[in-house]
Amino acid sequence: MPVVLERIFAAMKYPSHVLVLGAGTWALPAAGFDLAFPLDCSLGESCFIQQYIDRDAGPGAQDFTCGPLVYDGHEGTDFALPTLADMKKGVAVKAAASGIVKGARDGVADVAVNDPAAPPLDGRDCGNGVLIDHGEGWQTQYCHMKQGSITLSPGDPVLAGETLGLVGLSGNTEFPHLHVSVRKNDVEIDPFDPDNTLNCGTAAPQLWADPIAYRPGGIVGLGIATEVPAFETILEGLPSPQSMKSDAPAIVLWAHLFGGRAGDVLVLSVTSPDGAQLFDEMITLEKNQARAFRALGKRLTSAAWPLGAYQSEAILFRDGTEVDRAVLGFTIVP
Repeated sequence: MPVVLERIFAAMKYPSHVLVLGAGTWALPAAGFDLAFPLDCSLGESCFIQQYIDRDAGPGAQDFTCGPLVYDGHEGTDFALPTLADMKKGVAVKAAASGIVKGARDGVADVAVNDPAAPPLDGRDCGNGVLIDHGEGWQTQYCHMKQGSITLSPGDPVLAGETLGLVGLSGNTEFPHLHVSVRKNDVEIDPFDPDNTLNCGTAAPQLWADPIAYRPGGIVGLGIATEVPAFETILEGLPSPQSMKSDAPAIVLWAHLFGGRAGDVLVLSVTSPDGAQLFDEMITLEKNQARAFRALGKRLTSAAWPLGAYQSEAILFRDGTEVDRAVLGFTIVP
């Protein structure tokens, strides 16, 4: 098990947000500093960015595009998994750059901080994590990793892309994700806007070797059920059946969203085998929500649902423009 360096990790606990705003005093080293993608997942499919660094100096919050995918004082980038089931499958955390392990901690339970059974943080907001020194003042920090997955110790060399552990639910978090912080001379750096220009999303150099496109929200899960599910079961990883019985009491379509904003419109529809719309309705979101779900359905009013292939669809609109779309087919069987 890695050596527990409480002094280092106490310093690693999210530093003052003032440091982010003062980040314009340093310069990139001559050779540059590039970051590899830090997870073994497909961004936009099996993982997504839930939160960015807060660039607002006051009590409000805004990300580098001046959007709301952030909360007040957040320092780092949160790469999230859709469900707990995805975490349990095991998603590797990768070193974003080569360097030397400066700190490592394991042994913190994977329990959401809002769970009554969660252990006290006692300053371990990062949970299980790794701190890597890359030289020339650069460091990266990886937090909320899975208990028992870290095999590195301080002093160990690591290469870019090398596995550090697995995504978990340890420390100060409510959902499985990897929190990545980037620092230069102990100053927090936004890898999406390292020059600290806050140009509200206008194309600018990133620290990511392969630039990452900003996704302002979207649909991370779509499924059918015979009744409206509890959100907790969706977050756990509720599976969606490929078929339903013709005497099912109802056909319900649910959509799991991230980054929803007040005024967004979600369209949910189900089309029957003969092309008729079982339902096709719009739902307007009333507030900004980091995670949310919406569901619509229709009860069985005849002897049975028509047999055959059905098509369901969810479309998320913002200011009249499509943000994301997901489709799901299923079959009604005898």
